Amino acid sequence: MSEQSTAQVETPARGLGAGISSILRNWSVPIFFLAISIAGIAAARLDINYLINEVVGRFGRNAFLVISLIIPVMAGLGLNFGIVIGAMAGQTALVIVTHYRVEGLAGFMLATVISVPIAMLLGWLVGKTLNQAKGREMVTSMIMGFFANGIYQLVFLVLLGTLIPMKDPVLILRSGIGLRNTIDLIGLSYSLDRAMDWLWNGFVFTSIGATRLGPWRFPLCTLFIIAILCALTTFITRTKLGQEMRAVGQDMHIAQVAGINVDRTRIIAIMMSTVLAAWGQLIFLQNIGTFNTYSSHEQVGMFSVAAILVGGATTRRATIWNAIVGTLLFHTLFVVSPLAGQRLFGVSQVGEYFRSFLAYGVIAVALALHAWQGRASKSK
Repeated sequence: MSEQSTAQVETPARGLGAGISSILRNWSVPIFFLAISIAGIAAARLDINYLINEVVGRFGRNAFLVISLIIPVMAGLGLNFGIVIGAMAGQTALVIVTHYRVEGLAGFMLATVISVPIAMLLGWLVGKTLNQAKGREMVTSMIMGFFANGIYQLVFLVLLGTLIPMKDPVLILRSGIGLRNTIDLIGLSYSLDRAMDWLWNGFVFTSIGATRLGPWRFPLCTLFIIAILCALTTFITRTKLGQEMRAVGQDMHIAQVAGINVDRTRIIAIMMSTVLAAWGQLIFLQNIGTFNTYSSHEQVGMFSVAAILVGGATTRRATIWNAIVGTLLFHTLFVVSPLAGQRLFGVSQVGEYFRSFLAYGVIAVALALHAWQGRASKSK
C-alpha cells in the first residue's frame, strides 16, 4: 500500500519536472538573452520609456523581415540568408518609384507591386540553385547573397547612366553614371506609419498610424500589417501547400515517394520568402526615411537570422513566436549594449563589439549545432 502511495505522489512531481525541463530545453536561448537584457538595462540605467519606444520602433521596422524566414525553415531549407536578395528587389522598386516622384502611400504601394515580379524571378533563380545544393542550403544562400550584391552594384554603379538611360540629378552622381550613395526618401518617409491619418476639422491631422499611448509611441498600421503576416503564415501552414512543405522539411525522400514534387515545393517556399523580404525591406526603409544605396541590404540576412535564433528557433524549426520574441530581445540588446558598455567600462565601443558578437556568435553556434545534428542523424 505504501509503495502505491509513493508512486502516486512521485508521478505529479515527475510530470512537473519534465514540464520545466521541456521549457528550459525549448526556451533556453531566449531565457539566456532575456537575463542578459535585464542585466544590461540595470547596468545602463536606462529610462524605461525611452527603451520601450526604441524597441517598439525597431520591432515594427524589422519584424516583417524576420518572419519571412519561417517558411523556408518549414520546407527544410534552413535559415535563408538569401533574403538579402529580396531586400535588393525591394530597393530596386524603391529607386524606380523615387525616380518617377510617386510619393506617400501611393508610392509605397506601387513599390510593393513593382518588387513582386523582381523578387519572384530572383527567388526562382535562388530556389533552382538551392535544389542543386541540397544539404548545404544555408551556406549556398549566403554565397548567393554576396554574388547578387556584386551584380546589384554593377547595375546601379556602372550600367545606370550608360546602358540604362537615366538623367535624374537627384539620384544620379554628377558624372552622370551610377546612383548616389545615399537617397533621401522624403516623399515616402513614414508613408506606412501615416497610412491611417485622417483629416480632422479640415486643418489638423490626427496620426492614428503612429499613435501615442502616454509616453509611448506605437506604429499601429505597421504592427497591424505584421499581425496580418503572422495570420497569413499560420494559414499557409494549414493548407495543402503548407502540409507539403512540412513533409518535404521532415524527409525529402518520403515526400517524394508520397507523390510530392519536392523541388517545386522548395522553389515556392524560397520565392515566397524572397517576396516577403522585399516587402519587409520597404517597410524598414520607409521608417528610416533614407537608404544607403550600396549597403542598406548587406546586414539584412545576418541580423534577421540572428534575431530568430535568439528567439529560440533552430535550423529545422522556427515559429512566429520565435520571430517575435527574438526580434524584441535582439533589438533590446542592440539598444542597451552601447550604453551598458559606456557605464561599465567608460567606452561605448565595447557595446558595439558586443553587437557584432551577438549577431555572428549566435549564427556560428546554430550552424555548428546544425552540422552536429546532421552527423548524428547519418551515424544512426
